[in-house]
Amino acid sequence: MSDLNFDEVFDFVVVGSGGGSMCAALVMRKAGKSVAILEKTDLIGGTTSRSGGVLWIPNNPFMREEGIEDSYEKAMEYMEATAGQSLDAPGTTLEKRRAYVTEAPRMIDFLVEQGIKLRRSPSWPDYYDERPGGSVPGRTVLADLFDTNELGEWKERLRPNFMEIPAYHSEGFEISTFKSSWKGKLAMLRVGLRVAAAKLTGKSWTTAGGALQGRMLKAALGAGATLRVDSPVKGFILEGGAVKGVVTTKDGRDWRIGSRSGVLVNAGGFSQNQAMRDKYMPGTSVEWTAAGPGDTGEMIESMEAMGAALAQMNERVGNQMTIPPGHENTNGQGVGIGAVSGQMNYAKPHSIVVDQTGVRYMNEGGSYMAFCQNVLKRNETVPALPSWWISDEQSMRKYLFCGTMPGTKKPQEWYDSGFLFRADTIEELARLIQVEPEQLRKTVDRFNVGARKGRDDEFRRGQRAYDEWLGDHYHHPSNTLGAIEQGPFYAARVWPGDVGTYGGVVTDVHGRVLREDGSAIEGLYATGTSTASVMGRVYPGAGSSVGPSFVFGYIAARYAANAGNMP
Repeated sequence: MSDLNFDEVFDFVVVGSGGGSMCAALVMRKAGKSVAILEKTDLIGGTTSRSGGVLWIPNNPFMREEGIEDSYEKAMEYMEATAGQSLDAPGTTLEKRRAYVTEAPRMIDFLVEQGIKLRRSPSWPDYYDERPGGSVPGRTVLADLFDTNELGEWKERLRPNFMEIPAYHSEGFEISTFKSSWKGKLAMLRVGLRVAAAKLTGKSWTTAGGALQGRMLKAALGAGATLRVDSPVKGFILEGGAVKGVVTTKDGRDWRIGSRSGVLVNAGGFSQNQAMRDKYMPGTSVEWTAAGPGDTGEMIESMEAMGAALAQMNERVGNQMTIPPGHENTNGQGVGIGAVSGQMNYAKPHSIVVDQTGVRYMNEGGSYMAFCQNVLKRNETVPALPSWWISDEQSMRKYLFCGTMPGTKKPQEWYDSGFLFRADTIEELARLIQVEPEQLRKTVDRFNVGARKGRDDEFRRGQRAYDEWLGDHYHHPSNTLGAIEQGPFYAARVWPGDVGTYGGVVTDVHGRVLREDGSAIEGLYATGTSTASVMGRVYPGAGSSVGPSFVFGYIAARYAANAGNMP
């Protein structure tokens, strides 16, 4: 490459260490190329490491091994029934959706070949399983638990996961029902024994996104990738309109790194940037995000300044939240999501969500992205920000709430601070939260009539497999519907939070960043939430943001490693 006064040169440079970064690095190292991953914060893993760490992978090899039906054709049918229905969403095209469904299982095969231990969740239905091509067993892939001691000196550089106990997702779901099932009690015992064994053997287990990113970090280091923390990228180096490298910081001064095969941006979205939120998604707040501290959006703005097209900037990976004192998004670290009551609480029996007039206005189950879209849409005509979670003694007695064990005794601070409200009657509860008592009583009575029959004719909660899966598998006649009838009654605010944004630069089928005229910016690639999602304005299933981050990181690296010729 030409002499641009570089301080050092790699074949490929990756900006950010989230979902697809180490995947891209492994592709490059497999091709014999040098690669550097530059992380601006002091920890590796991005929001992916904090998250559930699941990937939505159609037709994945673990489904085939277990004899679960899926195919390219069925997966595409579902993609067209979900992502393909998005309006004004240039981040998704038929060509890109086809590429995703084709390359996603190949990417998983590649990771397994590199020694990454993955598995499928025993059960995790697609979020719109009732639509054509939907899968009730589910298409989610996750990592085995990981002992962070295997990282050696890098152990302290892995961003911690939200879940502190060494449990798989399926065990966590069972534990949430330990008051009502022997399976829940056995799951709690199993995890407890794992914790005890870890203390005896010196293991340091992490799970979910921490396990996924821990395994990816170990593999990338083992493959010879260069990883640097505290290395923010300040800008791109251009020659003739092509990206030739980046300017970062090293030892307190600007450091120019050249890249022979291109630069991949996987630096997250802009959840932690209130100014960008105000511009693109007014009415939302950084106070409600669980995204990592690196999601500040400056790389999206830098790419836009070079002519990159932006799209879907008003979409987020919504994640409904009830945020207890002490778990707010302080210092840009993200909401303490481990203690935040969310989707599974709202879909459990004996509870509903209402707006500020006391009216129920949606199915509390289903996709968390759709839930938060519904809150913001409702708030355009009826005050719904925040909305109210309404429950009774049965709900508190049987289910986890905001990181606390089942039981009606909650921290007094919760009541004193106005976080949680409690009253002996629905009418008294309504007055405490300044909702019309008669209206809230009508809403609860209407819900109870259907709940006792196991039906929600108003919003169809429980009429898809995913709703039922979110509920209590041991509650009948419906997993998710139960009357709100036993005092005391409870209320807490519900915020339309998020775990990341869903819009960014527009990329093509190879992960190349595109200009407004559809031409590619030479040498510039992007993946993850730095891009406008291939899923458009829909979240088809668990892992619909982490999955594309990995898949298009994999695709971009293969394309770049082969000089623009896909192998």
